[in-house]
Amino acid sequence: MAQCASCHGPGLGGQANWRERLPNGRLPAPPHDKSGHTWHHPDAQLFDLTKRGPAAVVGGSYESDMPAYAGILSDEDIVAVLSFIKSTWPGKTQRRHDDINMRTKKAGN
Repeated sequence: MAQCASCHGPGLGGQANWRERLPNGRLPAPPHDKSGHTWHHPDAQLFDLTKRGPAAVVGGSYESDMPAYAGILSDEDIVAVLSFIKSTWPGKTQRRHDDINMRTKKAGN
């Protein structure tokens, strides 16, 4: 609740107008439920984004309000949070996400 839900919401609904940039140029926190884009990303990328933060993963001059959680959440905590998020997705969304993970592993990414 203190880390992720403070921005993404206790129901994983994200912040309002999450696809529209704020006046500071940053995007609001996206939803992590089936309506968002979280399930479009493989597990390894979700873990990396959470641990190192979007700015470090994307690189360049990308800015985000999401911090890196390395040193705040353990690797086990990050896996637990991501597992919780994925557990809330309907079966069809979970299967699509599993397929993304499988294709990513086959591609060697």
